[in-house]
Amino acid sequence: MPLDAARRELGSERLTAHEARQRLEHERDSRLVQLTAIDEAGPETNDHVMAVQIDALQRVLREIDAAFRRIEDGTYGTCQDCAQPIPVERLEILPYARCCVGCQRRIT
Repeated sequence: MPLDAARRELGSERLTAHEARQRLEHERDSRLVQLTAIDEAGPETNDHVMAVQIDALQRVLREIDAAFRRIEDGTYGTCQDCAQPIPVERLEILPYARCCVGCQRRIT
């Protein structure tokens, strides 16, 4: 079921596809600004800590891209483990979340 239809059916318990895209675009833009700032800091600051930070930022960017794909295929907002809806509050905080909090705790 598309996000927009799900939102109409469930009231305000789900993000619309538009809202989800906006949140994901904001997250992606923020991470890209951070990567640019690291790059502009120059090679002398690219020590181990910076390498770890770059890796983490790139990992989040991959998660964001995956969330965009979930919007397109209609699975965004559904836990990939238990198949239950991910609470909108979680998606507002972490719009690229793949799992609900309970399943995420079991995974990590």
